[in-house]
Amino acid sequence: MPGKQANLFAFEDVSALAPALRSYIITAQNAGITRHGVFKVGVSGGSLPKTLAQALLSEPKSDNNNDDDAVRFDKWEIFFADERAVPLDHEDSNYALVKKELLDKIPASLGRPVVHPVATEHLDDVQELADQYEKTLVNSFAKGDSVKLPIFDLLLLGCGPDGHTCSLFPGHALLRETDAWVAPIEDSPKPPPKRITLTLPVVTHAVKVAFVATGAGKKDIMKEIFEVGNGLPCALVNEAAGDRSSWFTDAAAVEGVQFPRRSFL
Repeated sequence: MPGKQANLFAFEDVSALAPALRSYIITAQNAGITRHGVFKVGVSGGSLPKTLAQALLSEPKSDNNNDDDAVRFDKWEIFFADERAVPLDHEDSNYALVKKELLDKIPASLGRPVVHPVATEHLDDVQELADQYEKTLVNSFAKGDSVKLPIFDLLLLGCGPDGHTCSLFPGHALLRETDAWVAPIEDSPKPPPKRITLTLPVVTHAVKVAFVATGAGKKDIMKEIFEVGNGLPCALVNEAAGDRSSWFTDAAAVEGVQFPRRSFL
């Protein structure tokens, strides 16, 4: 277990959080491009895509075209941290949500990312759906080499009111999966029941993991994650990733949480 703790950044509200999240993402983007010419990012659904749009589609801090503050979507390769076994235009699809909230709003001047949705011909077989998505990852991250785990430049995740992230739920057997990169789940406690998800080792091996958690509805589970742990999926990520894990929250979500806040520089 790493000796360093997760970073907890708390902001007054989402409008104050968004510029910090933008800066954090751009730093990860630039590091990825420097490392291997692309930015490999995994995203989840929920309220996250809307916050991402607020962060990434805003005007940069300065108008001097500083490349260090530019979102370079033409270098992005976007994967889904989890997905529901539904058509891509279905209201439960994370792809549909990210497309509506973010992808469709990207101005042409920022470039077009490469996006990897699930193979919808396998919606009726979630094991095959997971296997095919794992092949998508292998094609991008391994390219003929033997790689134990894919290493994302950044994972952008949410936190459910039960402490789940991706489609990794508290107490579920999937938390013990160590071999697969992508796993199926047919009994999700949150509908729809059939999904695929990145596994815990893939999540915790990312270069950076960013959680976005906002609203007073999150404060009870945030207390449990940061003060107790209790084997909650979000807490397991914090424990394994240490200071590679960063939380972007508003004041309401962390009210009363006994955990040191860091100032975002």
